[in-house]
Amino acid sequence: MVKLQKTQVKIFCVALALVFIGSVVALGLSQLGTSTASAASSSVGVVDYRKVMMSHPDYASASNEMQKAMQEAQMRFEADNANKSDEEKAKAMQQAQMELQQKEQDLISGIQKKIDDAVKQVAEAKGLSVVIDKSAVVYGGQDITDDVMKKFK
Repeated sequence: MVKLQKTQVKIFCVALALVFIGSVVALGLSQLGTSTASAASSSVGVVDYRKVMMSHPDYASASNEMQKAMQEAQMRFEADNANKSDEEKAKAMQQAQMELQQKEQDLISGIQKKIDDAVKQVAEAKGLSVVIDKSAVVYGGQDITDDVMKKFK
C-alpha cells in the first residue's frame, strides 16, 4: 500500500478544491452568458390580447350591438314575464342569458379570427415559434402587441 505524507494529502486536497471551485465558476459564467443571449434571441412572443381586442376597429361596433341586444333582451324579459312565477322567470332568465352569450360569441369570434391571423403573420415575420397571452407570462418573451395592432390600422 502506498503511504502518503501529510503534505502530499494537503496539496492534493487543495488542488481538488481549486479544480472544483474553478469548474463551478466556469459553469456559472457560461450560464450567465447564454441566458442573456437566449433572452435577446427568444423564439417566444407575447401579446396583450385584451389590448389588441379593445383597439380592434370592429370591437366598438360589436360592443354597441351587444349593448343593444342586452337592452332588447331585458325589455323582452320584463314584458313576457310580468305575471309568471319565480320558477318560470328563472328559466326565462337562463334562456335569455344563453341567447346573449351566443350572440356575444358570434360577434367576437370574427374579431378573434382576424387577431389570430395578424398574430400569426407577425410571429412568422419575426421568426417566433410560440406566442403566449401576456397575462400568462411572468418574465421574458418578445412583446409583439404593438406590431399586431399596426396590422389593423
